[in-house]
Amino acid sequence: MNENTALIPFRIEIPQADIDDLHRRLTETRWPLPVPGRDGRTDFSRGTPLAYLEELADHWRNGFDWRAQEAALNELEQYTTVVDGQTFHVVHVRSANPDATPLLLNHGWPGSFVEYQQLIPLLTDEFHIVIPSLPGFGFSTPLSGTGWELGRTTDAYAEIMTRLGYERFVAHGTDIGAGTTGRLAALYPERVIGTHIGCDGQMMSLVGEKFPYPDGLSDDEIAEIEVVRARGVADRGYYEMQNHRPDTIGAALVDSPVGQLAWIAEKFKTWTSGAYRTPEEAVDRDQLLTNISLYWFTRSGASSAQFYYESEHSGLNWIAPSSVPAGWAVFDTHPLLRRVMDPSNAIGHWSEFTQGGHFPAMEEPKLLADDIRAFVRSVS
Repeated sequence: MNENTALIPFRIEIPQADIDDLHRRLTETRWPLPVPGRDGRTDFSRGTPLAYLEELADHWRNGFDWRAQEAALNELEQYTTVVDGQTFHVVHVRSANPDATPLLLNHGWPGSFVEYQQLIPLLTDEFHIVIPSLPGFGFSTPLSGTGWELGRTTDAYAEIMTRLGYERFVAHGTDIGAGTTGRLAALYPERVIGTHIGCDGQMMSLVGEKFPYPDGLSDDEIAEIEVVRARGVADRGYYEMQNHRPDTIGAALVDSPVGQLAWIAEKFKTWTSGAYRTPEEAVDRDQLLTNISLYWFTRSGASSAQFYYESEHSGLNWIAPSSVPAGWAVFDTHPLLRRVMDPSNAIGHWSEFTQGGHFPAMEEPKLLADDIRAFVRSVS
């Protein structure tokens, strides 16, 4: 990495022509024909239902104020920097406390730095916050080329922390961000004070594929896991498409805002707490639409899908063991999850919450902030 290491101040300034184009496309949407006999608003069993999608698109067109959201995001200190030929967007919020601990927040898909907007003010009393955007996500675009996967991204994140002047830091992550968090500890144990992972009970659907079955499970316990696995299989259409055919779905996502809306909004129903009927019962609707707008304006519906393809074909595991202290916060938990993910109780800090789900920084920011703080105090 012998390139220019400059951190260039950045402001979000979406051209008005792009906003007008979004509104035009939403107005001219060619909608599917409704299927009689279905609840078109809350039945997500086949994907995002039509009536709900029309309602959300109408708010995106007529009620949502991008300029207000843009102004709020621009209150955050932001930079771009080039690492290994790729432009990275970085949010950097400094604590007023000069002795604050640097905290790297790692997002996944279909999230972005917007995901942490409510979490930031809850943590800046004790932490300097750094949020890089994954390559191909948000303003870490356009992609400089192929080959941006988990390992290369992890190295870039370590370099970004160096450029910001942070030799030692804590890392937190969810989804893909859990992978970059764990790999940072595995590759740079001398730099990572501790890792904090946020996940949900549905993670158990990966048992038997990404994670082995632990020894000693009863038939009833195996049956419980299989129920979770079956739900996971039903929810994996996006995963297989992005793993293997990102160009195909990418073309649709950058041409149709309603397609992008449906693609992401579905996950904020199926991956949040099962008690909620629609995504905005779990997360703030305008924050959700700000996140989706970011995908739309930067065309990262297509480029973010490339990360899945690269990671699927990289040969790297999502979990990278290390000796660095680790903490987990499990939302919408399942009673068997620790038995499966941590059978030897090796993880020193393990918290379980019935609330929340896959997007804890948006669903339960205070619970997440308190757990991060408690974990860091325990390892400092």
